[in-house]
Amino acid sequence: MFSRINGTITADAWRRPRALLWAAAGVATLVFLITLEIVARRSAGAPGPLTTQVEEVVLPPKPGPLYAGLALMMVVLTWRQRFIAAGAAIGIDVAFALVRWAAGIRTADGHSFGNGALWVMLGCAVIAVTRRTGQERVLLLKGVGLGLLLVAGRKIGDSWLLITAKTRPSVLDPYVATADNALGNPSWLAGRILRATDPILSHVLDLVYAQLAVAAIVVALYQLRNVRVERRFPSHHLVRTFLVIGLVGPAIYMIFPVVGPVFAYGPGASGTGGVHWAVANLWPNTPPPLHAPHPVTYDDLTPRNCMPSLHTAWATAIFIHSRKGPRVLRFAGAFWLTATLGATLGFGYHYGTDLIAGVVFALTIEAALRSLDRGWDRSGTRLVAHGTAVFTALVLSYRYLPMEMARHPWVSGPLLVLAMGFVIHGYLRTTRLWESKAAPAPQPEPQPALRPAA
Repeated sequence: MFSRINGTITADAWRRPRALLWAAAGVATLVFLITLEIVARRSAGAPGPLTTQVEEVVLPPKPGPLYAGLALMMVVLTWRQRFIAAGAAIGIDVAFALVRWAAGIRTADGHSFGNGALWVMLGCAVIAVTRRTGQERVLLLKGVGLGLLLVAGRKIGDSWLLITAKTRPSVLDPYVATADNALGNPSWLAGRILRATDPILSHVLDLVYAQLAVAAIVVALYQLRNVRVERRFPSHHLVRTFLVIGLVGPAIYMIFPVVGPVFAYGPGASGTGGVHWAVANLWPNTPPPLHAPHPVTYDDLTPRNCMPSLHTAWATAIFIHSRKGPRVLRFAGAFWLTATLGATLGFGYHYGTDLIAGVVFALTIEAALRSLDRGWDRSGTRLVAHGTAVFTALVLSYRYLPMEMARHPWVSGPLLVLAMGFVIHGYLRTTRLWESKAAPAPQPEPQPALRPAA
C-alpha cells in the first residue's frame, strides 16, 4: 500500500516537471523562430523560416527533407496507417502537380513535390488533437513534432547561412589557411587527387556529400524501428544530435566567418563567389604563400559556413549512432564518414583544421545530449567540459596563433591531432563506462537441487 502511494507520488512528481520542461522548450523554440524571422528580414531582406514553411503549404516547395520528415513521423503509425499516409501524401502531390501544370506554373529547378508530405503531417497533428486521447495522442504528437522539427531545421539552417553572408562582410580564411600548414594543406592535396581521378571518384563523393541527410534518416529509422511496438521513443537517438549540431553550429559561423578554400583561393563553385573575390587563384595546385594573415572582404552571397565543418560533425554523429546496428549499417556509417571527409577536402569546401574542429564539436554535442538524458554526473560534466575546452582552444589557436603553427608544423600538427584524439579517447572511455553500468547484471541460472544421500 505504501509502495503504491509512493509510486503514484513519484510518477506525478515526475510528470509535472517533464510537462513544464516540454512547455518551456516549445515556448523557447517559438521565440527563437520569431527572432530568426525578424533578423532574416532586417539583415538579409529575405523571409525567415516561419514564412518559408507556411508558404510551402501551397507554393512549390524547395528541395528539402519533407518526405524524410514524413518518414520519421510514420514510426509511430501502424503499417496500415503508414501506407495510407504515404498514399495520401503522393496523391496530394500529384493533384498539386496537375493543377500547376494546368495553370502553366513553372517550378524552380523542376522540383514540385513535397506539399503532400507537409499536408499529411499537419493532418496527423489535427487528428492527434481531435481524435486521440491519452498516450495515443502524446505518441502521435511526438511523431509529428519530430518530422516537423527536421523540416524546420532545414529552414533554420538556410536562414542562418543567409544571415552570415549578409552580416559578415569580412572572412578569416587567411588565418585558417595559414594554420592549415601545420597539417600539410590537406585540402590542396585532396583537390589534386580528386582532379586526377575525375570523373568517377568525384561523382561518388558528390553523391555522398549531397545525400548526407539520407544516410542520417536511414540510421534514425533503424533506431526508431520499435517505437510503435514499445509505444515510446528511445531516450537518445540520432535526430536529436543532428538537429542540435545544425542549431548551434551556425552561431559559431557568426563568430568565426570562413568561406572555404575553393572560394577564398580558387575559382569558386556553384556560381557564387569566384576568383574576383578570392585572395588569389591558387587552389588546388599551389598552396597559399606563408605571410601574416588578415581579414579579407568577400561577397554577400556565399555563406560563411566553414568553421567548424558541420558536414564532418554530422557524418561523425552518423558513424557513432551506426555502431549499435547490424554489420551493413556499421559499414555504411564508416563509409559515409570516410567519404564525407574526402569530399569536404577534395571539393575545397573545408580546410583540414575545420575537420578536426568538426569532430571535436560533434563529440561534445553528443556527450552533452547523452549526459542530459542520463542525468548529469561528474563523468559527463568532465567529458563535456573537456570537449568544450579543446574546441575553444582550437578556434582560438586558428585565430591568434596561425603563424606560429605554420612555422612549426612538426609540433603544431601532431598537437592538433592529439587534441582531437584525446577527446575521442575520453568519449569512448566514458560512454563505455556508462553502458557497462546501465547493462543489467546477469542472473544466475537455477541449479538442480541435490538429492540427499541414501
